[in-house]
Amino acid sequence: METIDHRIRRLIRYYTRTAGSRDPVAIAMAAGIRIAYLPLGEIAGNYMLLKRKRWIFVNDNIPTDSPLFRVVVAHELGHALLHRKENCAFLKHKTLLLTTGIEREANQFAAELLIDADMLEDYSAYTKEDFCRCTGYPKELIELRLKQPLAF
Repeated sequence: METIDHRIRRLIRYYTRTAGSRDPVAIAMAAGIRIAYLPLGEIAGNYMLLKRKRWIFVNDNIPTDSPLFRVVVAHELGHALLHRKENCAFLKHKTLLLTTGIEREANQFAAELLIDADMLEDYSAYTKEDFCRCTGYPKELIELRLKQPLAF
């Protein structure tokens, strides 16, 4: 049986080749997953399967050029690719700390997608705090990525 680590890496390899990029928006487009920007209140993002169409909803108060936007889309993309039939919300300041199975897997997917081995090597002399300042990614994301094996 395939482990979640292997499945995540396999999906990232496949969609990176398909989209020609590690950009979560490009991968979503290549996978036929639609992205919409809506007022979502305290929810940063949400994945839903509606009428057999996969949708990622991102809060319209998150700038599309911000690191948080990339984290939210990568997290919701993880749900879309790993948990197709589950409807899931990304809550700011909480989802990266959640330990439920599907949230942990979506977080792991986002960490693997956004922080590849080359990036880890480029920032190897930096502290976690410096890495976060430079990339804008939350500390929980780098901590999760550092728990994963580096082989890709």
